[in-house]
Amino acid sequence: MIFIGRFLKFLTSFLLAALVAGVGVAATFAIKWGRELPDYRELDNLTRSLGAETKIYARDNTPLGSLIPKVGEQAISRTIVNLNEISPFMVAALVSNEDRRFFEHYGLDPYGLGRQFQRVARGDSVQGGSTLTNQLIKNTLLLEEYQQSRAPDRKFKEWILSVQVERSFTKEEILQNYLNAIYWGDGGPVELYGIYSAAQAYFRTTPKNLTLAQSAYLTVLVPSAGRYFNYKEMRPLMRVLLSRMVEDRWITQAQMDAAWKENLQPRGWKVTYNAAGDITSARLVDRTQKELKAVTSTRAPHFMGQVENELIRRFGREKVYGSGGLRVYTTLDPRVQNAVETASREAGGLPPGATLAATILDPYTGEVVGMIGQKLRGSEPPAAWNNAAQGQRQIGSTIKPLLYTTALSTGLDQSHREEDRPVSYPCTGCRDGVYSPQNFEGATTYRDMTIREALDRSLNLVTVRLADRIGLQTFFGKLREVGLQTNDGTGLAAALGAVETTPIRMAAAYAPFVNGGLYRAPRYLSKVTTARGEILYDAASEAVRPVRAWTPQVAWLGLDMIRGVVNDLNENQGGLATRARFGDWPVAGKTGTSNGPKDFWFVGTTPLYTGSVWVGRQQGGEMPVYYYSGYVSAPIWRRMMELAHAGQPLRQFSEPPGIQYVDAPDQQYLPGVKLAVLDPRYRDAANTDLQADAPAPVQYRESDFTPGGSDPRTVLVSLDRVTNRLATEFTPPENIVERRVEIRALPAYAPDPSPTPLKDEPPDPDALKAAKSQGGAPQTTPAPATPEPTTPGPTTPTPAAP
Repeated sequence: MIFIGRFLKFLTSFLLAALVAGVGVAATFAIKWGRELPDYRELDNLTRSLGAETKIYARDNTPLGSLIPKVGEQAISRTIVNLNEISPFMVAALVSNEDRRFFEHYGLDPYGLGRQFQRVARGDSVQGGSTLTNQLIKNTLLLEEYQQSRAPDRKFKEWILSVQVERSFTKEEILQNYLNAIYWGDGGPVELYGIYSAAQAYFRTTPKNLTLAQSAYLTVLVPSAGRYFNYKEMRPLMRVLLSRMVEDRWITQAQMDAAWKENLQPRGWKVTYNAAGDITSARLVDRTQKELKAVTSTRAPHFMGQVENELIRRFGREKVYGSGGLRVYTTLDPRVQNAVETASREAGGLPPGATLAATILDPYTGEVVGMIGQKLRGSEPPAAWNNAAQGQRQIGSTIKPLLYTTALSTGLDQSHREEDRPVSYPCTGCRDGVYSPQNFEGATTYRDMTIREALDRSLNLVTVRLADRIGLQTFFGKLREVGLQTNDGTGLAAALGAVETTPIRMAAAYAPFVNGGLYRAPRYLSKVTTARGEILYDAASEAVRPVRAWTPQVAWLGLDMIRGVVNDLNENQGGLATRARFGDWPVAGKTGTSNGPKDFWFVGTTPLYTGSVWVGRQQGGEMPVYYYSGYVSAPIWRRMMELAHAGQPLRQFSEPPGIQYVDAPDQQYLPGVKLAVLDPRYRDAANTDLQADAPAPVQYRESDFTPGGSDPRTVLVSLDRVTNRLATEFTPPENIVERRVEIRALPAYAPDPSPTPLKDEPPDPDALKAAKSQGGAPQTTPAPATPEPTTPGPTTPTPAAP
């Protein structure tokens, strides 16, 4: 008896100790997990940032398409909607199926938890029991940490966060966030998240228009989206759900009966029913019918690509694809875009194997209003490569107006003469060390010719002489001001178009002719907001100051010259751009052909729009010599412009003050032509200074380096690489770098007088244990001494750091 009493006493003590230990362990883990809880207040933001489609609009607010976000490498389809944009049947079905006491509990359902403990006691599998709030937490606040994995700490955090969320958010807000966050299956190239994508994928409708039967169908998919592939097994589950909705008084029996008899046809299925609503046959005919596109673009795919690139440049790939949900308002004008696409589709007579690019922008704002990067053929989708913005091509004679206007800006006028005779220039990289340009097909007039006539006829010899007169550096400086990049190594050949750029940049470079001399970089975005309306970018409030390339008067002189290219001569007289004219609109522009020929260009402007057209082979390569840019590119430009100008009131170019007109000197060659010249009172408008040409390139050769002694004017110091100041005792060791600086500059490297102390770090447990066991600091085994060399080697001085 005494033995039994002692045993019971021992057992009681053991159980109490185990209980206390268990409570202690549980409390320890609870405290640890509690410290790791994410901020429940971020729920609403996180739900919206899990990846919503970025919607893109034209300038008239009509939709252009959307960019699909990604979770990892997987594209997802998600569009955020408000609760009042969702059918009440959908909300009722979800609550009845997933959490019947949703409006009664505070995040945790005691009845549901009790059922789980009963299942565990019976040895059954654990399923259900989670409230809608629990599921929402799992799919938002805890998604990144656990990725849906089952873990005790996840469940603990889920419960705590659910209570916090229920105290801070209304039931309606929780429902709305849940319906926008839940997974609804595989949409082909994308994963379906949120009720909007589900309604679109399975029924091609909006959440607002979901019927009771459709709502029941989508709700039954929530626990297992794979049920889509077996409609006959889904049907009884739908009936159970509808019966629950009647029991919960969400719907009437009559509504249930009507829903059961509805001719429900999920996308991809062919289902027939009898009069009672029971299935007579169900066949999955095409599972791809429920798929959604990874990138939705209803039109202007090349423009959309540029918008995408600009968004990534401004906001980063994570913002665009990770969170998404942006509302992007662009500069594209659908009417002008139709004009560009029609001109591309109708373009005929192209060289064999050629494609094209065409673009139009507003010269007064730099806004790109129309763009196509390929030759369109019928209803076929164009190739992805965008020749309008990605294709770097030699621009040929379209560069000449920029050179001639630069010459006018130095004080020359259109009657200035240069010789049209063969000429050669020293050239280190050319054959025989000489650069000898020629006119097209070698034709030479052997005349002293005005630069106005030379531009009309696009003569190379006059152009090269003019470039040599004003200096390449003068010319290159002006090209950089209008957004074109040059290579000094091209030499005088740059004056004839040995410069590569894109059609959109060429259009932007011509815009200063018509807008008074101001260069603006091409722009695709007008405004970017979040889904909530927060403004991230607004061109109206973040206006970029344009570059003054020419004075208004010099810009007009350049415009007058390219008006002459189109209008001075007819084709019988040698005119090159007469096929660019349309209607009564004033037109100015220039053709261009690169050597080969490989590239055919026309770049021009009207008072309303500036545009460019390029024709060539996608992979490069020469084309037949009997094709001319005036016959190939100019008619495409004319067609897109006449469509873009349709219905617009006729306008004229706006002439600035300070312009006079005189007869062209050689009337036998330019009959009836008048030249624009500067009024003497505006002589200062020609304000470009001549720049000395760059010296010959430096020739480098290999040589041996002989290190010298240290510089007495410098000293080697330790710097903090983060602050670029002298390192102190507070500088982390990994931030310390050795640098040689001038002694007189040392005061500039003085350390911060109020440095931020290093953060306290927990001690090394092993070091503490060793210290306690030995009563002092842990001992370390000294490393063996390195033996001294027996023979001294040569000493090499260390060179000073730069």
